[in-house]
Amino acid sequence: MNKIKSRTDLDVLKKDGQEQIDQKACRLLVCSGTGCVASGSEKVYNKLCELAKDHPEVDIVFSAEEAHGAEGGCKGCAGASDADSKKSVSIKKSGCHGFCEIGPLVRVEPQGLMYTKVTEDDCETIINETVLGGEIVHELLYHEGDREYLGEDDIPFFQGQTRLVLKRCGHIDAEDIHEYIAAGGYQSLAKALFEMKPDDVVNEIYESNLRGRGGGGFRAGTKWQQVASQEEKERYVVCNGDEGDPGAFMDCAVMEGIPHQMIEGMLIAAYAVQAHEGYIYVRAEYPLAVKRLKLAIAQAEEMGLLGDNILGTGFSFHLHINRGAGAFVCGEGSALTASIEGKRGMPRVKPPRTVNKGLFAKPTVLNNVETYANVPMIIENGAHWYRSIGPENSPGTKTFSLSGTIKNTGLIEVPMGTKLGDVIFGIGGGIKNDQEFKAVQLGGPSGGCLTSENLDLSLDFDSLKKTGAIIGSGGMVVMDQHTCMVEVARFFMNFTQRESCGKCVPCREGTTRMLEILQRIVEGKGEEEDLDKLLILADMISSTALCGLGKSAPLPVVSTIKAFRDEYMEHIVDKKCRAKVCDKLKRYVIDADKCKGCSRCAKNCPVGAISGEIKSPFTIDNTKCVRCGVCMDHCSFDAIYVE
Repeated sequence: MNKIKSRTDLDVLKKDGQEQIDQKACRLLVCSGTGCVASGSEKVYNKLCELAKDHPEVDIVFSAEEAHGAEGGCKGCAGASDADSKKSVSIKKSGCHGFCEIGPLVRVEPQGLMYTKVTEDDCETIINETVLGGEIVHELLYHEGDREYLGEDDIPFFQGQTRLVLKRCGHIDAEDIHEYIAAGGYQSLAKALFEMKPDDVVNEIYESNLRGRGGGGFRAGTKWQQVASQEEKERYVVCNGDEGDPGAFMDCAVMEGIPHQMIEGMLIAAYAVQAHEGYIYVRAEYPLAVKRLKLAIAQAEEMGLLGDNILGTGFSFHLHINRGAGAFVCGEGSALTASIEGKRGMPRVKPPRTVNKGLFAKPTVLNNVETYANVPMIIENGAHWYRSIGPENSPGTKTFSLSGTIKNTGLIEVPMGTKLGDVIFGIGGGIKNDQEFKAVQLGGPSGGCLTSENLDLSLDFDSLKKTGAIIGSGGMVVMDQHTCMVEVARFFMNFTQRESCGKCVPCREGTTRMLEILQRIVEGKGEEEDLDKLLILADMISSTALCGLGKSAPLPVVSTIKAFRDEYMEHIVDKKCRAKVCDKLKRYVIDADKCKGCSRCAKNCPVGAISGEIKSPFTIDNTKCVRCGVCMDHCSFDAIYVE
């Protein structure tokens, strides 16, 4: 790769790259986000490449990583066809398209087709009919009822979205800096470096009212102002990619699919506060994100967009990756910086804040992945444009991950202020198997449960705060009537208690006591005063815990008691779980009318809890029963049920 030494060089590369993309007769973008990879998209990509090589009439361009490193001398993304008579085709690995429910996905350009649930067996058909024949493979298109949808532009899942941060995700090669530049990448950095002073950049971000997308919703521009105003001139820019919430995968998709967009945001932040070193703290459990970030950094360094004298301006910025070891608490700012320094990841008492004494006790800008990914488009379009999207106090868009018992699982992006019901029943398609909606857990273990009464709630920082919930990083776990809310509270409290760093007593001991009470309740050993004890403990923890993670730990318990107190009382008083989820409260019963007296259940019961005479109805002694369900598995007459 040739170094980009000026803004003119960048503009030329953008123009050339776009022309080369436009010249391709066909582009296949195979979704290579973690979700589709888990569904087999790597095999699909390899099979498409293998089949395409068998056609000499096709001039193939592969994904950047293979193209630049393949022994066979495969053409890279910037290569051109040697013979004008050949049909120029590119097969690329893209980032996450978002509609994970119907993956693996293959996007076909320039037609804009979206092929769904693609397998290796479909690859030959795609090559022969679409690549060579220019025909649509109708059976691979998305269908809903009798209707057929060609691509993202008309699929209902995408219709209700406003994809700004994710605009390029799924549309460019995730592993190639050339395609990012061709799509306008690093133009915002050039604008900042050549047209704006550092203070101008800080003010633009402040005026945009961009609020941190990592959970707290703190104004990003305020952080930048505070760091820029410090007397200490050695400063750092840090990205929090430690996405630890169960059910959250938004930051992962950005790091895997559009890593350069996040890096460009960090570069702009570094210029704004005049920092020359930066760190990306990313979960080791995200190996694909780590791989693509390393590749993106190496490419940016090779092209002169990272390192010394960027674009010939004299500004220098070096970026490093630090992999976390899986501690949830390292998502907290001071614990994260301590981990980068090689110390145990534990929060510290504040003040001083990170903006005063952060990484290596120096002023530090610390934002999360999605926050930095918003920065380039704010610099490109201006603060006024950004504030025109969503509510005034929470402008812009927000990415959410939809999971749980919802029809359309995946990654979405909507304007702040979108109604909760529009997300669940519009974009999400409603509840699987047309079951009844019960609740949605928003914000992970630090968030709260919202119910059908909240479906008209506006999804923005301030509106959610009034309900006792938070947006958090954006994980949205949807639940139907078969979900036990007491068990949900116990699950999240178990997670929080295990992930507590143990530094402060309220969190260390308080979450342990709360978990013990919840465990008793789901085992049928709860007492009526337990609910008051839980609320007293919750108030104590939220008032006195050292860090934000500790303070928000009781939210799932408090919100479920508030909305589903009757369900708690059923567990405590009636020793009953209406969702039939809590094992200790299950009571296995043999229907005498259906039982044929074959004795299979008794023979297979591991604890001898079933007795009776052959050809007469058997019975279960629930004082001996361990509720393993083996009897139900072996009954051929559906005579055993859970009461």
